[in-house]
Amino acid sequence: MTLLARKHGAVNLGQGAPDFDGPDFVKDAGIKAIRQGHAQYARMFGVPELNAAIAARFRQDCGLEVDPETEVTVTSGCTEAIAATMLGLLEPGDEVILIEPFYDSYPATVAMAGGTVRAVTLRPPTFALDVAALRAAVTSKTRAILVNTPHNPTGHVFTRAELEAIAALCRERDLLCFSDEVYERLVFEGEHLSIATFPGMRERTVTWSSLGKTYSLTGWKIGWAIAPPALTAGIRAAHQFLTFASATPLQHGAAAALASGSEYDRAFLDDYRRRRTMLLDGLRAAGFTAFAPDGSYFIMADHSAFGFADDRAFCHYLVAEIGVAAIPPASFYLNPADGRSLVRFAFCKKDETLRAAIERLATLRTKRPPRSV
Repeated sequence: MTLLARKHGAVNLGQGAPDFDGPDFVKDAGIKAIRQGHAQYARMFGVPELNAAIAARFRQDCGLEVDPETEVTVTSGCTEAIAATMLGLLEPGDEVILIEPFYDSYPATVAMAGGTVRAVTLRPPTFALDVAALRAAVTSKTRAILVNTPHNPTGHVFTRAELEAIAALCRERDLLCFSDEVYERLVFEGEHLSIATFPGMRERTVTWSSLGKTYSLTGWKIGWAIAPPALTAGIRAAHQFLTFASATPLQHGAAAALASGSEYDRAFLDDYRRRRTMLLDGLRAAGFTAFAPDGSYFIMADHSAFGFADDRAFCHYLVAEIGVAAIPPASFYLNPADGRSLVRFAFCKKDETLRAAIERLATLRTKRPPRSV
């Protein structure tokens, strides 16, 4: 969709990457590290300053003490943390339960490890977890449940009751839990809870996060995995042969970011709350049924009112004829039919970008699609 956006000169609300830069104090820390000669390979599992900063932030947010030397692994973005976890902790034939729609790296990395996927579906308008379906999905081959909160692409923030149900099932069936928390700072409704803090979960949970989403520096690709030593050993065994280490000066910049105070976090959330409202209002005015996200920087909307056969046909029309790029989410489901009436928009964009997109989307009310769609 990004390629099509460039081809048609469309406003790109597809890819989840900001079109604005990250904060100067973080960039300055990275530049300082370059000038100070931090140009060689970093320690395989992270420069000490960053590992310590990740552990300190986790303690501040969750109240859990983790050892930065044995329980924190710095990776090349959260996507590499996901791959290293799957490759390091799954055996061929293991099943992983995904909650769909899902980030498309999840099933790909499970497959790389020789595992298989079972899925439980979140459905609009609330995208609440079907606990009975989750329990029914567990088999004798299940190795782990993967939870992503705040959730990409629905924006659902898992409630305490939902997370407790997942935790209870993990304890009962002796399962691992993989918890993707990259949008932890983007919570508009409810509260972000790390499942590792629930009783009996610390010893069986791998928590993933990253720098990119909170500090608008997605291209730095600095992520991490937090897990007890026995699980960390498996993650590091895979990480060593995937990337070995992440960019050294950027790790120093990331350490400075995590050591910053709460003033940045408040302004960051306020800006995104405004952007969320702006795009929600624009989508609804254009005729979409748009579902307000509790967190993340994505909005899922139902495009059925416009008469298209599926999400792909709609998104191709949207980019080519309306001049706005969005994501057809059917590929985020095991059964593509579950996503055919939906479309995903990203609001990690400048105000002027969102205004331009909203102005173009408004023409959907008067511009009729061709019969062939």
